[in-house]
Amino acid sequence: MQLSPPPLFKQGTPALIKLAGCLLVSILLMVMDHQFKALNQVRSVASYLITPFQYAMQMPRNALVGTYDYLTSKGSLEVQNELLTKRVAELTLLANQSELFMSENAQLRKLIGIQEQSRFKILLAQILYSPSNPMSQRVVIDRGAADNLSLGQAVSDHQGIIGQVVRVMENKSEVTLLDDRDMVIPIQVARNGLRGALHGNGRGQPLELRHMAAVSDLQVGDVLMTSGIDGVYPPGFAVATIDKIERNVDKNFAYVYCSPVGGVNRFRHVMILFYDAGFGPKPEANKNFKETDTKSNRLYRGKP
Repeated sequence: MQLSPPPLFKQGTPALIKLAGCLLVSILLMVMDHQFKALNQVRSVASYLITPFQYAMQMPRNALVGTYDYLTSKGSLEVQNELLTKRVAELTLLANQSELFMSENAQLRKLIGIQEQSRFKILLAQILYSPSNPMSQRVVIDRGAADNLSLGQAVSDHQGIIGQVVRVMENKSEVTLLDDRDMVIPIQVARNGLRGALHGNGRGQPLELRHMAAVSDLQVGDVLMTSGIDGVYPPGFAVATIDKIERNVDKNFAYVYCSPVGGVNRFRHVMILFYDAGFGPKPEANKNFKETDTKSNRLYRGKP
C-alpha cells in the first residue's frame, strides 16, 4: 500500500515561478500597449462594463454629499432670507418715514408762508397727543403759558380753522377741535355774507349750521368763513363747506350739514393765532342766567 500526502499538502508549481510568470506577462502587455496600442479596445470595453459598478459603488457617497449640500444650502438660504426680510422691513419703514417727513415739510412751508403774509402774530405748534376721552374731541399741543398763550385763542392749519384753546398749562395746552359737541364758531357764508353759528356733533359726525330758516340763501358747496364778530376768530378764515341741506318748510327750519375745511384729524403741526379785535374787555357773564330748554332749542337739535 503506497502512502501519499493529502491533497491539502500537495506541492504544485513553486510560488516564485508563478510570480516570475505574472511579471513577464505584465511586462509584455505594457510593452505591447506602449508600442502598438494593442490594448486600447480592451481598455474601452472594460471601462464600459465597469462603469455601472462604479456608479453603484459611488451612490452612498453621492447621497451623503448631496444631503449635506442640501442641508447647508437650505440653512444658508433661510439665514439670507431672514436678513433680506429684515432689510426690506427697515427700508419700508424708512420710506414711510420719508413720506411722512416730506408731507410735514410741505405743510410747514405752507404754515410759514401764511405766517409771513398774516397781519397778526402766529405761533407754530406741534400736536403731542389726544387725551383718552371718547366724549370730547381734543388734542394737546406743545405750547403753553410760557409762550403767552391764553384761553380762547383760535387754532388753524394751512387750510382753515380747526379749533380753539380751552386749557392752558405751563408748557402745553389743550385744543378743542371743530367736531367736538361743545364747539360753536360764528361763521359767514362767503358767497352772500349770511351769518350763522356752526356747531360740532362729535367725532365722525358732520358739522351742523343751526338756527337757519328754510328759505335761507344756502347752497351745497358754499364755503363758510369766520365772521370775526366774536373777537376770537379773525375774519376771513375758511371753516367748512356745506355738504347737505334739508329744508323743513312746515317748521320754517333748515338742517344744514357741513364738513371742515381744515385737517381736523390729519396734520401734526398747527398755528395759534394771536388776534386782537380791539373790542376791549368782555363783560362778565350773568351767573344767575340759566338756559331753558325751550321749544326752539329742541327744534335745532332735531327733537320734537
